[in-house]
Amino acid sequence: MGAQISKQVERRNSIRAEKKALVDLRKNGGCDFPGSDHCASDDRKNWMSSIGPERLRINQIVWPGTHDSATDGIGIPFITRPFAQCQSLTIYQQLSIGARVLDIRVQEDRRVCHGILLSYGVDVVVADVKRFLGETRSEILILEIRTEFGHDDPPEFDRYLEDQLGDLLIHQDDGVFDRTISELLPKRVICVWKPRKSPHPAAGGALWSCEYLRDNWIDTDLPSTKFESNLKFLAQQPPAADRHYFYRVENTVTPQADNPILCVKPVTDRIHPYARTFIAQCHARGLADRLQILSTDFINEDLVDACAGLSSSRIDGKA
Repeated sequence: MGAQISKQVERRNSIRAEKKALVDLRKNGGCDFPGSDHCASDDRKNWMSSIGPERLRINQIVWPGTHDSATDGIGIPFITRPFAQCQSLTIYQQLSIGARVLDIRVQEDRRVCHGILLSYGVDVVVADVKRFLGETRSEILILEIRTEFGHDDPPEFDRYLEDQLGDLLIHQDDGVFDRTISELLPKRVICVWKPRKSPHPAAGGALWSCEYLRDNWIDTDLPSTKFESNLKFLAQQPPAADRHYFYRVENTVTPQADNPILCVKPVTDRIHPYARTFIAQCHARGLADRLQILSTDFINEDLVDACAGLSSSRIDGKA
């Protein structure tokens, strides 16, 4: 018992020290970067259109994303939900405040899940995506759907996605990265399908394979460790303009089984306020041209404004 208590005290001290490290980094390094003063105001629903779809190339976009996007209705409220909920907004609400990358996990019956906890059917996600696209004209989004670890692939799910999204789908093509939004319209969705056992999408098809959306997931609840690891792995990537895949950075930390705090929100709040600090550090360390997707739990307007501002600055040659 004494050893376990000692271990927990050491863990709490480590977390406290790492939280302070981020506070000090923000204080000393600031949160300024090209476009950091950008504010989309009440038009975040159309922020890509506001920047200029005829000017904005796919490889210039800094995409604000959501981690475990369809968890607003996960589990049982007040009982299991706090252990798996990473977003409090619906898919439609996330898109409306500016999110442009969605991370959807499914199981064999096409229900959304996070581990063993279940949410609504994927039809709800598709309906929200279609509703948002029907209300906008020039917004492009990346829809990543994967089979959750430990589950089987939904049968014929690739056909389901193609049937549901149809003409909205931007087909897999390396040339997409160098095109402007206007050149892709009226197609609107880059859909990445990541099955566990089923065949992966074929080259040139309507769906994109897992190789086109990459990341380096660091499973930790230590915020400074995650922050610095994100920078380290980002530094290993070529500039966004020189690669034909999307690279995602997750501004999140994850509850750990050996820690008493297992609810998502209080844990991820250790790093959540430092998205702008991360972008500023990318700029200060010469990595800003590598940043492409920045995802978070519990997305807010501030992340969207930061990503939109940096995207706009890239068009103007300031970043």
